[in-house]
Amino acid sequence: MKKLLILGASGLVGRAIIEEFKEVYDLYGTYASTQTKLPPDKQIQLEVHQTHEMRDILRSIKPDIVISCLRGEFGQQLKFHRELAEELRNTTSSHYFFSTTNVFDGDFSKPHIETDVPIAESDYGKFKIECENMLAEILEERFHIIRIPAIWGKDSPRWNMIIESIKDTKVIEAYSNLFCNNLLDVQLARQLRFIIENKLKGIFHLGSVDSMTQSQFYEYILTKLGSGLDLLKSNHYLDSDKTFYFELQSTRNDIPESLQSTNKDIISYLLG
Repeated sequence: MKKLLILGASGLVGRAIIEEFKEVYDLYGTYASTQTKLPPDKQIQLEVHQTHEMRDILRSIKPDIVISCLRGEFGQQLKFHRELAEELRNTTSSHYFFSTTNVFDGDFSKPHIETDVPIAESDYGKFKIECENMLAEILEERFHIIRIPAIWGKDSPRWNMIIESIKDTKVIEAYSNLFCNNLLDVQLARQLRFIIENKLKGIFHLGSVDSMTQSQFYEYILTKLGSGLDLLKSNHYLDSDKTFYFELQSTRNDIPESLQSTNKDIISYLLG
């Protein structure tokens, strides 16, 4: 059984990966403050600034696969991943790095595919681009980029925010001219497992196969919940009448349709 190390195993994505992978991999995970469901001897407390401890963990576990879904201060994360890559350089380990739609937040004129050159305006997007480039340079073909949109789950911050807003009759703001796609935590984990088990390589844009405006997405949720639309406040992104896209699209055809979903599929799951 191959060894798999999840860096950031206690977050939304990390928890979903544990559930999907626990029967087929020898799993290890790190957490910053909240422990995971892994056995005590398979989880390690690790802060993003603890690079020496990270190296010790890698040398002790000798993972075949490393998955990065860390959070933390950007500068510390960049240093962490640089030292991670240097440690993995002389191994045979594969590295899967979670990135974001924000690497394209300098261009809202169209949806973006895997071959588009990233262009970011936000500090977050610029940081992710720097990580992508640095890791790719060091690890080459053993490095894989998983770019993801907004992630939803039945216990996700986004979903909990909607439920709390309804409970407290708090306004939910969304953009009526910003098209987005979304993804479930459980779908992400299934897609990642398929990517790893089939040894797919390169850059992956994961997300729903269709897009909705933010307002449409929230409107559909609120309608299905029977709460009415009084809570929804639709705004124009950048106070403009233009159409904007904060959306990942994929030109790859190696992930089967059975692992894909629409936005309405995502909402139906959340409501189930």
